[in-house]
Amino acid sequence: MHVSIQRESSTSLYEQIARQLLEEIQRGEFEPSGKLPSEAQLGERFGVSRVTVRLAVGKLSADGVVERKQGKGTYAAPRQVRHGLDALRSFHEALLLQGLQPSMRVIEHRLQAVPEALAGLFAGARQCLCVERLHYVEQEPIALGRSYLPAQMAEVDWGQAQDEPIYSLLARVTGVPVRRADLAIRAQQADAALARALGIKRGAALLVMERTSWTGDEHFCDRTTFYIRPERYAFVLSGMFTTP
Repeated sequence: MHVSIQRESSTSLYEQIARQLLEEIQRGEFEPSGKLPSEAQLGERFGVSRVTVRLAVGKLSADGVVERKQGKGTYAAPRQVRHGLDALRSFHEALLLQGLQPSMRVIEHRLQAVPEALAGLFAGARQCLCVERLHYVEQEPIALGRSYLPAQMAEVDWGQAQDEPIYSLLARVTGVPVRRADLAIRAQQADAALARALGIKRGAALLVMERTSWTGDEHFCDRTTFYIRPERYAFVLSGMFTTP
């Protein structure tokens, strides 16, 4: 189908094409695979050269709208996940609320000595349970979570409960729900182990969210650090703000 573009417009041809393709991607016209037509097909459709098409696709790629996969073509980029910081919810729940189909896989769970840096939080306990889980969206790893939990959480059957959020498990085992959490967000580079688990290059940038949680009776119950692929995830905060 030939699509007419405004050749006398002050907006360049490649920008017009990029805008048209963006609208079509947002309408889901390239689903379910997400694959866009080839450069030759787009050039024929819009009546422009491959150079112009390449500039349009390059703009969409720079904006994070599409991904170029060598030898496979150009695909609409997966939808970015938005995690609100204005409500207490688990990482897994934040994915579910956006209509996604997340899953988790337990990599490891083990009783170990409480790390020295966390001794104050565990209030004299000698042991804790360390659990590592990979979080997936559409079968693609999006984050690795490493949790330090009270030793009594070792009674959980992690093979059966690997898709259950930590907060839900804590409430079920302890009988007391999580009521408060402090979050700290920073960035770091992926080491070899994180790169391998998340399917990214060593040294790639990661978002790191450190969560410290307490129950309603003010007992510490969870320290989880999430190592997150930033191209798929964003933290947002909504609210009324006043100027100083």
